[in-house]
Parts: sequence; C-alpha cells; structure tokens
Amino acid sequence: MRLQDRVVIITGGGTGIGKAITAVFAAEGAKIVLASRNILNSEAANKQIETGGGKVISIQADVSDEKQVKNLVDQTMAKYGQIDVLVNNHANTPHIDADVKDMPLDYWNKVLAVNLTGTMMLTKEVVKHMIPRKTGNIVNISSIAGVTPDPNHSAYSTSKWGLIGFTSSLAGEVGKYNIRANCVSPAATQTDNFQKNQVTRAKERGMTYDQFMDRVLQSFAMKRVVKPSEVATAVLFLASDDASAITGQNLIVSCGFQVLHPWMIS
Repeated sequence: MRLQDRVVIITGGGTGIGKAITAVFAAEGAKIVLASRNILNSEAANKQIETGGGKVISIQADVSDEKQVKNLVDQTMAKYGQIDVLVNNHANTPHIDADVKDMPLDYWNKVLAVNLTGTMMLTKEVVKHMIPRKTGNIVNISSIAGVTPDPNHSAYSTSKWGLIGFTSSLAGEVGKYNIRANCVSPAATQTDNFQKNQVTRAKERGMTYDQFMDRVLQSFAMKRVVKPSEVATAVLFLASDDASAITGQNLIVSCGFQVLHPWMIS
C-alpha cells in the first residue's frame, strides 16, 4: 500500500472530488483526518470508509477561520503525533455569474478567504510539524479555471490562479526540508454539483440536458468530462513515493479540455 499508516488531512472530503480522494487514500492504508464545514457530509463519508476497513476521523473546520484551522491541526497532532500529507481540497465554488464591474466585494472576499487564504493558513500550521521531521507532502486542488480564462467568475478564477502560484512558491521554500508541494487542476468533473449546474444551465438556454451536454462536450478532446476517481488517482500519485522527485508542478486532469469553456455557450 502506497500510504500505509501515513497521516493525511483532507479538507472538503465529504462530497465530490474530496470524497473520491478520501476513498482512494483509505484503500492505500492512510490514516485520514477528514475536515469539512459540514460535519454531516464528513460523517457519511466516514461510514463508507470504515465499512471498507479504512481508518478515518472527522473534524469540523472552516478553513477561513484561523482558530478553527489551528484546532484542526492541534487535534490531528494530539491523535496521531504527526502529519504526513495535506490535501487542500476545500473550495468556495461559483454560485453567481458577475462581470468585474458588477462584482460584490463581499462575495469576492469570501471566495478568496476560503480558496486562497484558507489554504495558506492550513498549510502554514501543517508545515510547522513537517519541517522538524524533514518529510511531508502537500497537494493543492486548483482548477482548469486557474489555467484558462473564466469570464464572469473572476473571483474563483483568481483564487485558483493564485493557488498555483502559492504552490510553486511553497515548493521552493520547503524543498530543503524534503517536503514536496504540487497542484492538481481538474476540468469539469462528474460530481452531483456539476450535474445540477448543467441541468440548470440547460433550462436557462431552453435546451434539454442531453442537447446541452452535447454542446459542452465539444470542448473536450475525449468527448467526456472527468470522473472524480480520475482526479483522486492523480492526487494519490503526487502524494505517494511514486512522485518522489516531483515538486512545484501543476498536473492538469481535463480529458483534453480546450480554451472554450462550456458555460460560455450562449
């Protein structure tokens, strides 16, 4: 097993991509600390992992709150005495479409507080415990929106571009301690939220779901969107010793997503 007895914190691990990452890591022998704002989602994921013989605990934490971040790390250290891997998967995803000229400042601040500042705060607390042991691994979940333009979602896109830059800078700082830091940037992924959003967008355009998805998939070389399990295995690779010489990189998992975004279809 590639992560046997390694202690892993996974944020946002109760649903979607995070849930898939949790399942894959548990199958590889990790001791998982599942952090989520919604403890009910985490506990539901816990039951599935424990049924399969995995080791997982849940801690409620809002990563935009510094006190809660410190509490998450303190509880993990009290339980296990070490942290081997951190997966920053939390995200405040777009729930409004807004040009910059119409951008509500409160919305902008909330997105960056979770996606970028929250990642920095949690990473800051975790590396304090990795550095003395001279070992550790951080994988940040960015997005294709951090690589290509995402009009009407500048807050989200900016946070994800920033996350890639943060990862690169971090890798340069902690490499001397044998700590690696990398990013995974998925394109559209077949989660429950994705499904709901596409149904809504199809209705807004007076199209059936199938008609809309036919248009969407024209932007993907493989003519399909990414599966959560495919993102999870990419994260596993970077978190494992299989990627022992890889740091400061951004791995795009996109099924060949092109520059034209599906949500820009009129």
